[in-house]
Amino acid sequence: MRILIADDHSIFREGLRQIIKSISPSAKTDEARTGMEALKKIRNNKYSLVTLDISMPDINGLSVLQSMNDSGTEQRVMVISLYPEDVYAFRILKLGAVGYISKSASHEEITHALQKVINGGRYLSQTLAEKLVFEQAEEDMFPHEKLSNREFQVMKLIAKGNSIKEIADIMSVADKTVSTYRTRVLSKMGMRNNMELTYYAITNKLIV
Repeated sequence: MRILIADDHSIFREGLRQIIKSISPSAKTDEARTGMEALKKIRNNKYSLVTLDISMPDINGLSVLQSMNDSGTEQRVMVISLYPEDVYAFRILKLGAVGYISKSASHEEITHALQKVINGGRYLSQTLAEKLVFEQAEEDMFPHEKLSNREFQVMKLIAKGNSIKEIADIMSVADKTVSTYRTRVLSKMGMRNNMELTYYAITNKLIV
């Protein structure tokens, strides 16, 4: 069994490595400190599991998952992040992740979650599982939940102060494509300008 730990914090990577060894002593672990490094290793190796943070240097965990989907890369991914699950978990699961758990969870809960996914299962917290059972109707969704994954990425980059050209470079698309996404984002979220998007993103903890 080979597992990739993708996280930019060395102490957390070490903690996960110890938990994995306690669950499966024969497991071999690789590490990635950035999103691009994780993508490169995922493309060049076959892992039994990838543990992935959302917030990483260069490209984030959502972009890693999206790139895996776009390229048809099928590997099991467990997201472990500080971001609130009610904001990100649904989106991550739609991108094919087998589980999501917060870094703030107890050592025992993280161990339990990893044990389930290492053994081929899926993991969701009880709270998230209940939300999936009683999934909100679209009119009850938060505005950002109505966005596609690409639109959500553009919204976050706009909120961080990136220009259209900068976003186009980051996403490897044309400036016109980004402008189209921006128009869709404003329409779907019922907002008028970038300032409103930025305020919304900060208020709802979509960016740090």
